[in-house]
Amino acid sequence: MPDLMTAARACLKTVFGYDDFRPGQADVVAAVLAGKPVLAVMPTGSGKSMCYQLPALVDDGLTIVVSPLIALMRDQVQQLRALGVEAGSLNSSNDEAESERVWQALKDQSLRLLFLSPERLAMDGLRQTLARAGVKRIAIDEAHCVSEWGHDFRPEYRQIRAAVEAIGQVQVIGFTATADRNTRNDIVERLFDSSPSVFLHSFDRPNIDLRFAAKDQPRRQIAAFLQGRRGQSGIVYCSSRDRTERMADWLNENGFEAVAYHAGMDRDLRARNQDRFLQEDGVIVAATVAFGMGINKPDVRFVIHADMPASVESYYQEIGRAGRDGLQSWTLTLYGVEDMALRRRQIDEKAVDDERRRIEHARFSRLTMLCESSICRRQALLACFDEQAAPCGHCDICRGEVDLYDGTVDAQKALSAVYRTGQRFGAGYLSDVLTGVTSDSIARNGHDQIKTFGVGSDRPKAVWASILRQLFAADALASASEEHGGFRLTERGQAILLGRETLSLRKEAVAARRPARSNGTQAAAVEGLDSADAALFAALRARRLEIARADGVAAYVVFADRTLLELARQRPATLREMAAIHGIGAAKLERYGEAFLEVLLNET
Repeated sequence: MPDLMTAARACLKTVFGYDDFRPGQADVVAAVLAGKPVLAVMPTGSGKSMCYQLPALVDDGLTIVVSPLIALMRDQVQQLRALGVEAGSLNSSNDEAESERVWQALKDQSLRLLFLSPERLAMDGLRQTLARAGVKRIAIDEAHCVSEWGHDFRPEYRQIRAAVEAIGQVQVIGFTATADRNTRNDIVERLFDSSPSVFLHSFDRPNIDLRFAAKDQPRRQIAAFLQGRRGQSGIVYCSSRDRTERMADWLNENGFEAVAYHAGMDRDLRARNQDRFLQEDGVIVAATVAFGMGINKPDVRFVIHADMPASVESYYQEIGRAGRDGLQSWTLTLYGVEDMALRRRQIDEKAVDDERRRIEHARFSRLTMLCESSICRRQALLACFDEQAAPCGHCDICRGEVDLYDGTVDAQKALSAVYRTGQRFGAGYLSDVLTGVTSDSIARNGHDQIKTFGVGSDRPKAVWASILRQLFAADALASASEEHGGFRLTERGQAILLGRETLSLRKEAVAARRPARSNGTQAAAVEGLDSADAALFAALRARRLEIARADGVAAYVVFADRTLLELARQRPATLREMAAIHGIGAAKLERYGEAFLEVLLNET
């Protein structure tokens, strides 16, 4: 084992250009090289793929990688082949020449990594071929897809265990970024025939800035967030297919390069939009949650949720697509009462048993509490995964953009308005009642005569809308009607109204009506570069794009932004000096070194 780990460290440098493992990788790689079954729960951006790629290069035999998306397979194959690694995939997007290359490499046993979908792995004829091809291990990416407890269950993953048994005695290793205790137990039961070594790493992603805001003219809020972020790649998640297309149109109208992505699009158009996002710099994709799993683009600088995510697990997975290169990245999550009501209604309408429904409601409640949190966002998020952390110092709450106060009296006023108006009206109507605004409907219903009318006239309607939203998030209010909406009191709401419970509330965010702090130097990937180095970074990016287009690959397959940043800062003058830069292994140095050295010498 020590010899294999020594070889692994050498390979890490010579092939991938990395001086050392990322935190947690070495333990997982050692377990894999020891032949143990392994389940590794590692956050997005922590280098999960290295934990099966490196062993495949160090010991003999073929590693099969089960992946849910053709785009991810193609992406990883391109990156590995750029590194000089014999890798391939079998999928419907292959041309004849590529498929022939892969089959020949399988036949002569020169292939080190083969990427397959779970459906392709289930084919009897392929199983027989693989059984003769010297398969040593099967790595299952996005392993949470095997579990109905997970946030992205895929029935085809249930066929993997049978395929493993058909191929023969091979090592099974599974990887996922998000899996709570129930999901982990289910993965172990459905993928492994013996107890695996389980690695549960920290979920913390300190390079990702977290920000939440209640919806208040969402496009204005998104525009403010995007100030200074032109030329950066990002994702905007929307709750419906139609909203993605309207969001992409709006972004393009405002000078951004944007495309839409959702499952209902024409297949070829969807593929072109995805490829454009993956291959070009500075493209924003407006997408439903159908987009993102397995997206390996390292330089996504921001993720926006234009609508509330489905759960904490989904939120974590989706924001994890930002900053995979370790550089500073930003997130913005917008939410409202309508989002909360929709998500809860979707859970209630699912065809699941009562216990599953209870767990899903609990998961969603964790998300609403995160949205309305009064403590550090990172602390609150990590607590959802049973992990403790100190205040991060740079989320919206740590920056002082959100204030907290004893809101019991205000909560009682709002709850009283709900109760005295018959527990059937929504936030707009109730805010009018509380502020003493007489409308035709309020007069017709006689609600201008109730005791609560005008009791909150010292506050604007927006504040009462915020309080009602927080009460809904705190489970003091619930939807009165699936069809018509409105609020009704819960048991907790009654307890607060009657003085048996107190409640802290958040004031309106200090920054809610001013642009989010963002300027070109703070938001850009060239943070920390002076003007001369920033100009060199731009020139290196331009050369990278030329090469990527000529080779027909994504720009980051050539070099990641982090590599270009180090080149701009350190300005190596020879190929020997360039070899010391992060992310430049022997194959890439030989293939691209001269082209980038030319830029470095001309710009110096």
